[in-house]
Amino acid sequence: MKRIVVLSDMQIPYHDKRAVRNVLGFLAEYKPDEIASVGDEVDFPQISRWTRGTAGEYKGDLQAHCDAGKRVLAGLRAVHDGPIHVSRSNHMDRPLTYVRTRAPGLMGLKALEVPSLLDFEKYGVTYHEEPYEIAPGWLLAHGDEGGSSRAPGGTALALARKWGYSVVCGHTHKLGIQHEHMTVNSRLVRERFGFEVGNLMDFKSAGYLKAGSGNWNQGFGILYVDKNRVTPSPIFIKPNGTFVVEGRTYGQKAT
Repeated sequence: MKRIVVLSDMQIPYHDKRAVRNVLGFLAEYKPDEIASVGDEVDFPQISRWTRGTAGEYKGDLQAHCDAGKRVLAGLRAVHDGPIHVSRSNHMDRPLTYVRTRAPGLMGLKALEVPSLLDFEKYGVTYHEEPYEIAPGWLLAHGDEGGSSRAPGGTALALARKWGYSVVCGHTHKLGIQHEHMTVNSRLVRERFGFEVGNLMDFKSAGYLKAGSGNWNQGFGILYVDKNRVTPSPIFIKPNGTFVVEGRTYGQKAT
């Protein structure tokens, strides 16, 4: 059975370093067949529209954030020698959006595109600008391609209805599954899942969370692929940093 680990939004430098470290440790032991990421590896706050015209736009630390993202990719490659897939995402779109709106004369420079900024070729990362069929009947997407639901899994299920595939995505920072199945004459004729894989962020760093509260969950996902049958599994990361996969506890606890 093929096992694909789907990583959630990190938004470096707002990632939870312990959670990311624990997931890397898990990957080293678990040895999945593939790793996929829903995107938003790096936040790029300096070039966000929310930062425009403020001191944050002039900090000059964009390279430091890219370097931090590359260290995480290097960590992934160090523990995994198989395929790594990354979906486009709204935060990772920020460099080209900034260039297009503020310096259009620089459009077309490969050095300013995310795969170059984060050295995807060096780390063997395949970048997907469109939803990617990660498993039979399943698309990997970021999750910002449609409307947003407050219910975990609802955003992904809406995309599944729109595209006619099951969908695994991030963006909402929620962790959960919704699904709909249809049988006719006792025969399954439609099976669709909406699977959102949570996030790997440090909630205290997310200044836009009012009073630090929200219906977010730290975690990631696993897709078990048995020929044409795909079984999704959400992995919840507990507040102490641990998580359970296939009956085994992983992760270093908080001290």
